[in-house]
Amino acid sequence: MSAKRRERAGGIPPARPSVELEDINVMPPNKLQTQTQTEGVTVIGEAVRRITPESAEFLIELASTAPAAAQALRDNHAKIAQLTQSLSPLGVQPADVQIISSKVQSLYTPVMQSLPGYLGLQQIGQGGLSQYGPGAAQPEVQFGSFVATVALRVNVRDAGRAGEIADIMARAGANLAGGMRFRAADEPIARRTALEAAAKDARLKAETLATASGRQVGDPVAITEDIVVTNGTYSAWRTMIPLAFGAGAPEFIGELEYYARVSATFRFA
Repeated sequence: MSAKRRERAGGIPPARPSVELEDINVMPPNKLQTQTQTEGVTVIGEAVRRITPESAEFLIELASTAPAAAQALRDNHAKIAQLTQSLSPLGVQPADVQIISSKVQSLYTPVMQSLPGYLGLQQIGQGGLSQYGPGAAQPEVQFGSFVATVALRVNVRDAGRAGEIADIMARAGANLAGGMRFRAADEPIARRTALEAAAKDARLKAETLATASGRQVGDPVAITEDIVVTNGTYSAWRTMIPLAFGAGAPEFIGELEYYARVSATFRFA
């Protein structure tokens, strides 16, 4: 009896039951999911459509300062009326000048106690140099002046007079909040035409590469597009760094350009 008890207390514990392979779920190699790649060709099509701009747009700011907020706003509206009247002979109508934002800010003037005459550094304030340090009473503050700022969008119907209009606005005290934005008469048509030309260029490149490889092009499986509208910037970049944009840089700079870029992947038929 004692021998059985010692065997239970200090003997070798029984071995754990073995785990059989059929209890472990292992996916066979032939059931692994693999992603098949479609054989095809990926190309980039480009196209540039240059159009003479017919209108332009400015974003300007006018600011007025006055002792009272109401007076600053009245001065601002007077400047807007004067600016609109000055632009009228150049074809800018009152409806072409639109207010997009307006704000009034108050400027504060601290009332500093007058310093005594030069009597030495020891007499700067009764409390020494730490008179306005932490815990000290701060100087009083009073209202000073108010600044009213208004942002305007100016539509120029004749793009050829944009320079004259910019000079008049500058003489009226306006600040240009950005560059000029030129626009075509029908921008959706210009964008669609550029994209269609870029898509045709991509298709032609894919057919050329496939023919050279002894294959034929099938349907596209992926297409991405991008279009940039500039006032001659694209032409200037291609002229300065043609290696970055490819050959065939346009010869004329200054027109409104719609540069379309299409990346397309075609499968082989």
